[in-house]
Amino acid sequence: MFDYKAAFESSVEQVRSEGRYRVFADLKRVSGAFPQAVRRREDGSEQDVVIWCSNDYLGMGQHPDVLKAMQDEIAATGAGAGGTRNISGTTRSAVDLESELADWHQKEAALLFTSGYVGNEATLSTLQKILPGLIIFSDALNHASMIEGIRHGGGERHIFRHNDLAHLEQLLAAAPVEAPKLIAFESVYSMDGDIADLAGTIALARQYGALTYLDEVHAVGLYGATGAGVAERDGVLDQIDIIECTLGKAVGVMGGYIAADAVIVDAVRSWASGFIFTTSLPPALTAGALASVRHLKAHPELRERHQERAATLKARFAAVGIPVMESESHIVPVHVGDPVHCKMISDMLLEDFGVYVQPINYPTVPKGTERLRFTPSPNHTDAMMDHLVQAMDKLFSHCNVARRPVAA
Repeated sequence: MFDYKAAFESSVEQVRSEGRYRVFADLKRVSGAFPQAVRRREDGSEQDVVIWCSNDYLGMGQHPDVLKAMQDEIAATGAGAGGTRNISGTTRSAVDLESELADWHQKEAALLFTSGYVGNEATLSTLQKILPGLIIFSDALNHASMIEGIRHGGGERHIFRHNDLAHLEQLLAAAPVEAPKLIAFESVYSMDGDIADLAGTIALARQYGALTYLDEVHAVGLYGATGAGVAERDGVLDQIDIIECTLGKAVGVMGGYIAADAVIVDAVRSWASGFIFTTSLPPALTAGALASVRHLKAHPELRERHQERAATLKARFAAVGIPVMESESHIVPVHVGDPVHCKMISDMLLEDFGVYVQPINYPTVPKGTERLRFTPSPNHTDAMMDHLVQAMDKLFSHCNVARRPVAA
């Protein structure tokens, strides 16, 4: 008989031996006090911590407007959505949210999914059903959900070097002129914090007759006059064909969506298994997301404060020799370069200093580029930064981690 248990144990042990075994922190966020939380240790004792790696970039997951909208919706409609939209109908707040999202991105329509991952996987695989012979050109550092969607579609695909438009053009020029094409890329790449050349990519798409598919997951809410993302900031919203975003990061709730021309959205809605056959988002989530989006559109000062906090942390780290990787966005990655040291520093920050930041190891990033990824929010105070920088200074010395500038 095959030893199933031994196979599972061996797979876990392999991860442990490489120093990249993940342990989840048991955290209880404190409503109204973000980024503070309470950690429960294995012995049952509790510890006050400050979260430094949340993707709730602006703390909207605890904003009073969002909480009230969710509470009111539960009182009015109950907890669940009742099933898929095809069977159970559509919650009113979901319809209103899709309209708001379409307006946000200056598109004709939007379509909700249960997560950003599902949105990418379902849309990218479905486009290959709708467009026979579609060739997809994908940035080498695209998110796993984009990669899975492209693979699942089963069509021809080409990977271009990260943010390398010259390589992208070589691949486009070699493709059949008559074939349908799509360029899939992100605006903000969350591990390195760099930003794609949207205008340059759009120009190539127009030259070679390709559609553009832009993932703004780590930019929506954070860039542009109303927070619609880097495409809004760069003045190219109207030139992107399909925009994919999440409601689980800067919006602070949960879910994902695409925004595009109405006929594109309708086609994806009609063909995507990841939309058709899954229970839709609960009404409390869509109501909370709607309140959050409306608030973000009207409050650019949140984005200004967010950028200031990120820039300040980068400068504070650099001043004491902490190897901050080059980043043009709000992401603050600190190079460690070894999975064991990376986890060691993360564990000591949490246990000894009440600082929570997860180690980022392979396969999320290539081996040898292990790092700590900080995401300061508008709510991280100067005092919190003082405490963090002092802790990092001590631990980098203790673990003998190189103190030198590291290129992304």
